[in-house]
Amino acid sequence: MSDAYLPTEEVVRLVDAALDAGLADPMVRKLLLDGILPRYKGTLPLLPGPGQQVHSDLNEMNRVERLIDGSVPLEIWLRNAVAQTTQAEPLAVFQRALDAVARDAAGEPDVPAGLPAGETKEEIIHRDDTVPFEFLRGGELAGTSVARIKVPPYQAGAPLQPNGFPHSGTGWLIAPGLLVTNHHVVTARTRSATERGTVDPADLQLQVQNSRSRFDYGADETETEEVTASGLVACDEQLDYAIMRLTDQLARPALRVAVEPLTVTREEPVAVNIIQHPGGQPKRVALRNNLVYEANDQDVRYFTDTRGGSSGSPVFTDDWRVVALHRGTRRVEDVNFQGKTTAFVNVGTQMSSVMRHLAEHSPEVYQEVTAAQSGLTDKNQTEVT
Repeated sequence: MSDAYLPTEEVVRLVDAALDAGLADPMVRKLLLDGILPRYKGTLPLLPGPGQQVHSDLNEMNRVERLIDGSVPLEIWLRNAVAQTTQAEPLAVFQRALDAVARDAAGEPDVPAGLPAGETKEEIIHRDDTVPFEFLRGGELAGTSVARIKVPPYQAGAPLQPNGFPHSGTGWLIAPGLLVTNHHVVTARTRSATERGTVDPADLQLQVQNSRSRFDYGADETETEEVTASGLVACDEQLDYAIMRLTDQLARPALRVAVEPLTVTREEPVAVNIIQHPGGQPKRVALRNNLVYEANDQDVRYFTDTRGGSSGSPVFTDDWRVVALHRGTRRVEDVNFQGKTTAFVNVGTQMSSVMRHLAEHSPEVYQEVTAAQSGLTDKNQTEVT
């Protein structure tokens, strides 16, 4: 390789990008050097000016092919810079330099032999949408806490007649023995929203007590665990959530719940993933076509695919933390997704809103949930950062 990974003008662009992104702050330097051998970090000169320090660090690392452990300091610095940057323009500068350094360090040619002119071996398209392999294991573990629910309708203390068929939905463990789903799922009525509210409270409890929650339902022919419930312990029709107490304590982890509302910007899209039982059928997971459209303090709206029976599903970010409780679809106008106009986006209730409502209206349930959440560890619920 040449004496340096990057030409002088590219190093200058990196310094300017670091200044624009606020990475020249002395407090950030430790983050940028994180992962580099401590013995080498100690050899880097210390300078009084923030911009001078960044320039000096980059110049020094640019001349080091690799350290004794095989690591490339400049590549590590650039990866850390990408992770710490949100502004589009400096991020593009860091990412372009990282791609060049990573290819050079690996001995890859800029234009591999045999490829058409102008084609390179690989590049990040727009942004890096890859996730660690542990993401799959985290999703698999999260799925064990998601169940298909069937709720039979009751009226005046007896099964609804005629056509009192069970209504299907999805639920998940928010604490040991506590399953959360939509209020409209446990209401078990095919009517308008105003008519759903007319279900007698005693009938509502009967519907919950006669519900069946089936875990590990991944194939039609598979016999899996079904659990009954002893009653409804908390709910709200406006936020469309309901928490039922199961009759058995299950040896399954509760899902991690976000306590702060999800926020999004058009410049920094957020992907969400939904584990669900659409149509009451075996478990499916939506991992594609899954960007969030918008979010406010109460709702999250997203393009992730769902259908009837998905109501009550957990809406996860990529760390498998539940940020919303899926509840339905909303008609929209002038919204484009993947180059096409869509008339609908899916919508879920922010879990932070559910937690605030629990704290105010069902403090004992709230304490039970927060105690369970505080007891979760990486061993209980795999997280990907």
